[in-house]
Amino acid sequence: MEIELLEKENTPENVIEHSIAVCKKAMKLAANFDDADKDLIRKGALLHDIGRSRTHGITHAIEGVGIARKYGYGEDVLNIIERHIGAGITEKEAEKLGLPVKSYLPETLEEKIVAHADNLISGSEEVDIDFVIAKWKRRIEDSQDNIERLIELDNELIKAFEE
Repeated sequence: MEIELLEKENTPENVIEHSIAVCKKAMKLAANFDDADKDLIRKGALLHDIGRSRTHGITHAIEGVGIARKYGYGEDVLNIIERHIGAGITEKEAEKLGLPVKSYLPETLEEKIVAHADNLISGSEEVDIDFVIAKWKRRIEDSQDNIERLIELDNELIKAFEE
């Protein structure tokens, strides 16, 4: 159903492919957590970039919430969409970016899994944390706080399960 919704909203094909890859990565991450709501993760991962049917700017998450709300998705899915960018955005960063001022930090396990799965997919290819850190250093002004949150998320969701 979510893929049909992406198509109905004229989401670009490369964004749909990316969302499918993020979903696969998110499900791999979720497999480590017995208490993770896998259906919620699947829906959130597939819809996380639906706002890119309207814009490719930072506001795509907010646009996505509006679209998903129109189709009756609950707050749990809407929060995943809104909080998936990077390792989250603080109130201060939101203000600086011109977003409505509030915290966009992922809070629930499901939000964190989708956000981090999105970090670890470039296009539709899986990448490692070093790739993401290098990309953020190139693209994000004053990226140190963001990188620290990224590493924290990686430690929580991946490193804890490596042997």
